[in-house]
This record gives sequence, structure tokens and C-alpha cells, in this order.
Amino acid sequence: MHSTTSTDAPTGPALLPGATLLVTGAAGVIGRVAVPRLAAAGYRVVATDRAPFDAPAAVASLVGDTRDATFVDAALRAGQGLDAPAVDGVVHLAAIASPGQVPDDETVAQNVQGAFCVLDGAGRAGVRAAVAASSFSAYGYPWAGRHLSPAYVPVDEAQESVAVDAYALSKLLSEQVGEYVTRRYGLPTTMLRMPFVGSGDRLREWVDLAHRDPGAIRQELWTWLDTRDAVDVVRAILESGVTGHHVVNVAAPDTTSDVPTAELLERFHPGSRVTRSLDGFASVIDTTAVRELFGFVPRHDWRTGDALDPTSEAPAEGVSA
Repeated sequence: MHSTTSTDAPTGPALLPGATLLVTGAAGVIGRVAVPRLAAAGYRVVATDRAPFDAPAAVASLVGDTRDATFVDAALRAGQGLDAPAVDGVVHLAAIASPGQVPDDETVAQNVQGAFCVLDGAGRAGVRAAVAASSFSAYGYPWAGRHLSPAYVPVDEAQESVAVDAYALSKLLSEQVGEYVTRRYGLPTTMLRMPFVGSGDRLREWVDLAHRDPGAIRQELWTWLDTRDAVDVVRAILESGVTGHHVVNVAAPDTTSDVPTAELLERFHPGSRVTRSLDGFASVIDTTAVRELFGFVPRHDWRTGDALDPTSEAPAEGVSA
């Protein structure tokens, strides 16, 4: 699997507010924040999900399955005739979000076929940029069903996957779909390896678990990302104009734990080689690539209470990455 982390990636025209974006998975954890937040920033949003949903901020809301190439092609043209051009950019968030929701073969089939139909369709349609949700799970630790430790920490994109679960496999294969689409059509594709994403009450439950029983989420490495930052990194990528195919980690700069990171690693991952100092509550995920490629640094923090505010997922005018 190819990951690009070079800081001298070529650039092309940026997708600025006013452009039309297709957002799949609009009713999901990230999608339901992405649609109003991107719209508030000035984008025209065409939203899709496979079950009926409410997205008043979208210029069009379409119900259909991203595994249906005919539906995807129609969605990519949905901006026409709605005081908006055809779709300029794609934000692919639709997926089976964790193992166990459907049988393993369906997890792989649905996630990979959905990624193919959306990204290949975008390439054929001449879309200018695509961003898709991969997962930190692609490294193989969170859903392994056994204790696995990173070879080294912090975990960067060069670390090999040790995936032994179908969900992680589906994300690895979806990343390869993105690379294929970039090679075939020249469409810039960026795949986001994100950990647990949440804000407000959803995040509070995750933080409480980390405090109550840090061993319970040792496979997730106590990582997290505020939902608003998960949306804002998409905007940063679209507005960067960076071309090529990229797989990047995106995570908050700290853990969800009240135990120092070095102590957590010594207790739960003593075999992981520490390649640089992880002071205080520093994250075990290396996010250098997303910062240097796209200039993105997460802004929201649970320790100050910002990310735990129940209203924290509301869209904001003029939001900037």
C-alpha cells in the first residue's frame, strides 16, 4: 500500500467556498456535522445517505446506495439545475463503520465496492479532488480481537499494517482504490486514517472509559479526534490544491487518558519501540504528514472542556481549518 508523506507534493487549483461538494454518508457521525459545517463555510453540498435523512443545509439530499454506480453517477450530476455547477469535489464518508454490524464478507464487499463506485465515478466525471474516510483501524490494532502492539510509536504512515479483521482489511483495500483512481484518472485522492471521532456526550463517554479503565481501549492507543476537526481537515485538503494520492493520519495531539502516555505504553505496550519523546499526554499517532502537506492542526481540546460541550457539533460561520 502506497502512502505519500512528502512535503513537496505538487499543487493545482484549490477548491474554495462556492464549489459544489458531494458528501456521502451524510447521516453518519461525521457526515451530519460535515454537511452544515461545509455549507456554513460557503460550499454547496449535495448530501447522500442510504436511509432517509434531514439535511436542510444541502442544496440536494439524495437517498441511495453508494454501491450503485447509477445512483452515484446521478449524485455527481445533482448540482446541475440547482443554481450550482456539477460536483467539483467528493467527500466520501459512507461505510460500514465497525466490524460486527454485518458479516465479515459484507463488511469488505460494502466498504470496498462503495469506495470504488464513488471514487471511480468521481474520476470518470472529472471531479477535481476527493477526500475519503479511511481509519486508524487500518493499522490492525483496534478490532484485532487479540493483543497487538505497534512496532514503534508514535505510529506514522510508514508502519506496516498487521490487520487480522475484515474491517481493517476493507479500509486498506479502499485506500488502494484511491491510489488506483489517482493513477487512472489523475484525480487527487486523500484517505484519512482517523481514530475514534466524537464531540459532546459521545466523546465524554469515550473519555470516561479511558479514565475508568485505560486497558479497555489499549488497542485504540487512547486516540481521538473532535468531529469538527474531522470536517475541517477535509476543508484544509480541498483548499490546499495538493495533487496526487495521499494516506494520512489525523488525530488530536493528546490522548483521552489522565495517565501520562509514557506510563500507558510501559503498562500496555512495553514491546513498542519509542522513536521520540512522548511527554505528558502526547498522542501515540504521528500527524506530521497532514500538518506538513495540508497545514492542518486540530483545534479542539477535551481537556479545556471545549470538545465535551454538548453544543460543540453545531456548525459555525466562517469556520477555518
